[in-house]
Amino acid sequence: MSDKTGPLTGLKVIEFSGIGPGPHVAMLLADLGAEVVRIDRPGTVVSNPVVERARHRASVDLKSEEGKSFCLDAATKADVLIEGFRPGVMERLGLGPDELLVVNPTLVYARMTGWGQDGPLAQAAGHDINYIAITGALSAVGRAGETAMPPQNLVGDFGGGSMYCAFGILAALYERERSGKGQVIDAAIVDGATSLMSFFFGARDRPFLTTDRGKGMLSGAAHFYRCFECADGKEISVGAIEPQFYAELLAKSGAPAELSDAQMNPANWGDYADKLAALFKTRRQAEWTELLEGSDACFAPVLGIDEVRDHPHMKARDVYVEHDGEWHTAPAPRFSRTPGAVRSSVDDGADVVAAWQRG
Repeated sequence: MSDKTGPLTGLKVIEFSGIGPGPHVAMLLADLGAEVVRIDRPGTVVSNPVVERARHRASVDLKSEEGKSFCLDAATKADVLIEGFRPGVMERLGLGPDELLVVNPTLVYARMTGWGQDGPLAQAAGHDINYIAITGALSAVGRAGETAMPPQNLVGDFGGGSMYCAFGILAALYERERSGKGQVIDAAIVDGATSLMSFFFGARDRPFLTTDRGKGMLSGAAHFYRCFECADGKEISVGAIEPQFYAELLAKSGAPAELSDAQMNPANWGDYADKLAALFKTRRQAEWTELLEGSDACFAPVLGIDEVRDHPHMKARDVYVEHDGEWHTAPAPRFSRTPGAVRSSVDDGADVVAAWQRG
């Protein structure tokens, strides 16, 4: 790996390999300079070179005495441990927090699950769609009269999962500076996704912000906050909520004059949306982008994942970086003095842990 300059340089992390949010947590920490040793099962291969970047990889049989000893030794010098097994698995391996916080009382032990460490569903199998289903988040996504639409696994695994787990890890490390003690983090996707819904829960008595499909201003019901198809089949997005931005959208797009009346009356939204839909179908996405992008019309083209890198704004900010002949998402957020960096993974985890032991 190249020299590290990120704000987490010097932080030692053990990651037990898994899928979904756990590897993403480790990537976030590694991008910002943390030294992450990923413990893989024997025979494990890299399945996602972007999310699994910047690791020291060690192949370990967790059910063997040698494997358990390796993990215990690593834990004595680690700052953070990340695991995403079902509750009880690490305990059965002899690597639970009760064991590891004895050998290293300063360890921050992060447990990343869907349902959480306790509760009636703690031992049940599940995926992102199930976790966000009981939080109210999934119910809010989709069109009126249709079933809910899963928003990929962004809201659960990554929004309510890995981001909250990473936030919890950093909070625990900050607290450790005062107490000198580690602790266990129960990072449950159902908790994080519920927290993401705080804004809507606090505004549930405001009709404009309802999460009822097809009714809320931010859910696609309003004509000024939705996506429209263009002449070439591609799409654009508009989000002109404020009156001055709405006026700019209408003026620059050449919308019918009657759309300027009673913007916030939901009774008009359907008819106004039909008129805008007809208007936006008259030009290609690129034409609307040339006309509206960069103005106060609150506009952006809807891009596919393979188009993002070539967008002028995204290119100027280097949101994708090339590393070892492959494109990666850039580390985020950005730091003025200690920037993060994309680094390669290497199969030298045992050597790194040995170096930890030597101090």
